[in-house]
Amino acid sequence: MFQSILMMGGLGVAIGTVLVIASKTFYVYEDPTVVAIDDVLPGANCGGCGYPGCNANAEAIVNGLSGVNSCVAAGEDVANAIAQIMGVSVSDVEPEFAGSGCYYSKDEADMEYVYHGVTDCRAAMMMFGGMKVCRIGCIGLGTCVKACMFDALSIGSDGLPKVDQEKCTGCGACERICPKNIIRLTSVTRRIMREYTKQECITPCQRACPTGIDIKEYIRLIKEGEYESAVQVIKERNPFPTVISRICPATCEQNCRRLLQDESVAINDLKRFVCDYEMNQYIRILPYKAPATDKKVAIIGGGVEGLSAAYFTARLGHAATVFEATDTFGGILRKAVTRERLSMNVLDWDIEGVEKMGVTLEPNSKAGRDFTVDGLLKKGYDAVFTATGGWDSRLARGDLDQAETVFPGAYLLIDVVRSETTDTMSITCGKNVVIAGGGSNLPEAIDILRRNGAQTVTVLSRRSKEQAFDPDVLDQLSDRGVIIKYESGITKVSGEEDQINQVEIVDIKTGNKQTMDADTLVIAAGRFPELVFTRVIDPEDKGDQDGQKDQNVPGKENINEGTPLVWEGNELVKKPDINQELGMLSTQDVISEYPSVVDAINGGRKAAALIHHLMYAIEFQEPSQFITEHTNLQDVNSLMNVNPSARNILKIKKADKGTKDRFSTGFSIETAKKEADRCLRCGLVCYEKPNRTIK
Repeated sequence: MFQSILMMGGLGVAIGTVLVIASKTFYVYEDPTVVAIDDVLPGANCGGCGYPGCNANAEAIVNGLSGVNSCVAAGEDVANAIAQIMGVSVSDVEPEFAGSGCYYSKDEADMEYVYHGVTDCRAAMMMFGGMKVCRIGCIGLGTCVKACMFDALSIGSDGLPKVDQEKCTGCGACERICPKNIIRLTSVTRRIMREYTKQECITPCQRACPTGIDIKEYIRLIKEGEYESAVQVIKERNPFPTVISRICPATCEQNCRRLLQDESVAINDLKRFVCDYEMNQYIRILPYKAPATDKKVAIIGGGVEGLSAAYFTARLGHAATVFEATDTFGGILRKAVTRERLSMNVLDWDIEGVEKMGVTLEPNSKAGRDFTVDGLLKKGYDAVFTATGGWDSRLARGDLDQAETVFPGAYLLIDVVRSETTDTMSITCGKNVVIAGGGSNLPEAIDILRRNGAQTVTVLSRRSKEQAFDPDVLDQLSDRGVIIKYESGITKVSGEEDQINQVEIVDIKTGNKQTMDADTLVIAAGRFPELVFTRVIDPEDKGDQDGQKDQNVPGKENINEGTPLVWEGNELVKKPDINQELGMLSTQDVISEYPSVVDAINGGRKAAALIHHLMYAIEFQEPSQFITEHTNLQDVNSLMNVNPSARNILKIKKADKGTKDRFSTGFSIETAKKEADRCLRCGLVCYEKPNRTIK
């Protein structure tokens, strides 16, 4: 008996010892902050946040990968409680909603499928729909409805998904599960930041428009007589619609599918009709804005690109201010377009619309004379964007007597050369000079820079050694002891206070980057590169990763007295099809003026998107399937069941205040509706036919 008790006791001690050792060996540390946040979360484990369960979302919040208000099943009180645990504050969050991007259901398809035993859209897509040809629009089996955890989706009588925005939380479950990318999340920010991809059903005219306006939608609204809504659709991507309707090259019309049958739809003339409605009715129709943030952005240059960048920046919720060297805004539009084509009251109307979006305009404010980049950053601006235009703009405003310096320590090569013969020009040169690009006047410019104090001169050429310079120029550069780096470009400039001190250069072939000292940068092109300047902050203090809200870390934006201001300028993102061309002054960079106003508008939109990314330290992730001018897309080569109809010709007239249609200086109401009826409401490989009614 005693032996049995002793044995059992010994066994218990042994087991206890093993358990103690195991507990020490296999102990799993739980972050108390994660535990605290997990306790606050409702425990729904619905996956609406994008993570598999509340605990995973709590870890993501602590690691900065998810916002404090990322739980779609909880309310504002939970977000505030999590923010208190994290020691941050929460600003307003822009709501996101799911929306359908297709007008054609399976019942209206040219080719119909019978899904025997298949009840899932993804399976039907793989088994019957194929991945090459869009035979139908929405498959209509309701997989998105099943995926919605908040009863916000249903399939309507037309076979298409319907969204209840009051119930929709913007969780994205439907977007992730739809095999044809028909259901997508949408918001003001998403619509501004997006670049179209091959997976989307975008009309040929919209793909051809540099601004990407939803053309078929605003034409549909004109057809229905909903003019204010049509203007709002146009202003989603274009802050100068009234101007553009008079001077646009209309590349959209050159890609209209009606050309396969007769004549293109008068897309631009319809835009003029509806925009004149807004102007002559003295109403102001404004597109939606994201909730206000605490961010301030300065834009240098009051031309079309600068004003567009400010417009889209304001729509993203930031406070934008435009600084213009002259006393008027509009840039080259005021100087280079005849009054017969574009009256100044039309230009002023659209510029006033930019102001109405909350943009502040500061005329007679020249960079280098009235303010500096570092000075603006010290005044509390979170970013500064340079959109000063090219040599054309400078000629137009008569600003040739003094060397232009948009940011500290930077000059144009042409100003360096002209400084020897122009009394009013002076070049302040540092010891380490970097010249980006150059041509036959490089030796002369280098002599001038040497006389002004340059000791080390480095020339960066994007070309190979065999292509960069003529033999005579190369010999002269060699005699002057110039360092030449071939196949190299600049990706970043950095400075402290009011002086540039470094440039980041990239090997175009390998993508390898390195920094080099530089206190003077000379640009060989006819304009300054478009850069976004920001303050250099602690890399670990990146704020909220989704960019929709600012978890204001105390002291984050403060510049202490006596602390040097360190800044850096980042180049704009290239066109999507030429991303491999790294560095400034590539073939896709604007060397002079933009080829058209609509291109300048798109440049401003992309600048606003990049500013948004940089201010929130969001990594710029480009879709792999961008639509570009070189993209091979599905298309049609003939039209069926479409009757020929002649295009309605625009006859310009003056506004007649004595008639009901006084708002249009072009089409009458009847003519506009007749022309809008000609639109086929195309998709990727589909279009509206007379024998098919689209609901």
